[in-house]
Amino acid sequence: MSRLRPILAVLLLAATPAVAGDAVNGAKVFKTQCSVCHRPEIGKNLIGPSMFGIVGRKSGSVAGFKYSAANQAANLTWDAATLDKYLINPRETVPGTTMSYAGLKNETQRADLIAYLETLK
Repeated sequence: MSRLRPILAVLLLAATPAVAGDAVNGAKVFKTQCSVCHRPEIGKNLIGPSMFGIVGRKSGSVAGFKYSAANQAANLTWDAATLDKYLINPRETVPGTTMSYAGLKNETQRADLIAYLETLK
């Protein structure tokens, strides 16, 4: 049994969900990292599409926004896991995207940002 403990510990850590986010802190991350190109209000597109209702939305689907062909063809649903992966490295997740953001490497900030995005309904 003692040889199984390290294996069990690794399995438990692997099953542990990602860091729970703080939406209040996420609003601050949005302001500093995203608001140059995106707005949280419905129908407010800038360089990037509105983030209102992003969680649960299909990629490339905001009316009135001109997406890259790569984003239109990506066929992603923006859930927490997909957003987390995308925010780390948008160009790796959607090759050919025109989003010029280098990525948000800080796990806590990503979790906070995603928690904030989940409130935009």
